[in-house]
Amino acid sequence: MKTIDIEEDERLETPADEEVNEETAETSEEAQAEKEEDHSPEAQLAKAENEIAELKDKYLRQAAEFDNYRKRVIKEKADLIKTGGERMATAILPILDDFERAHETMDKMEDVAAVKEGVQLIIEKFLKLLKQEGLEKMDVVGQTFDTDYHEAIAMVPGQPDEMRGKVLDCVQTGYKLNDKVIRHAKVAVAE
Repeated sequence: MKTIDIEEDERLETPADEEVNEETAETSEEAQAEKEEDHSPEAQLAKAENEIAELKDKYLRQAAEFDNYRKRVIKEKADLIKTGGERMATAILPILDDFERAHETMDKMEDVAAVKEGVQLIIEKFLKLLKQEGLEKMDVVGQTFDTDYHEAIAMVPGQPDEMRGKVLDCVQTGYKLNDKVIRHAKVAVAE
């Protein structure tokens, strides 16, 4: 067998390698030409105008999308207000039916205690429904007077020192809806 010595500087090139070298040369020439064109004022102006047009289009699309979103939210809010009242009215109807039945039987009933018990059950059912909807009664007797929850309609003098500033009696019950006071309790406060 013969041994062939190849020096490090010598390279064997195949026809495929020659094609790759030619393509690389062509690509770098094209890149050089593009760079020269990009530096011309006309090319820079055209590029800037294209960017402006793209950004303007993007801005207009986002503005239109936001406007559609705003309109949809307003419509949903109006629908919520309509259907919220409808939902509450639907929930109250069975209780109204109970009151009507109680009223009809009052004339026929001789046992007042039974009628009173029936009406009390209806009231409890109604209060339970209101509590489910977020409405709750405020228990204020014995608490310290607070203008955020109470409205003083009377000041009662001659009370012991430990009762000063405390609510003695509730004339009209106050209510909170989801922790927001919707009606202040009208109370008598110790002086």
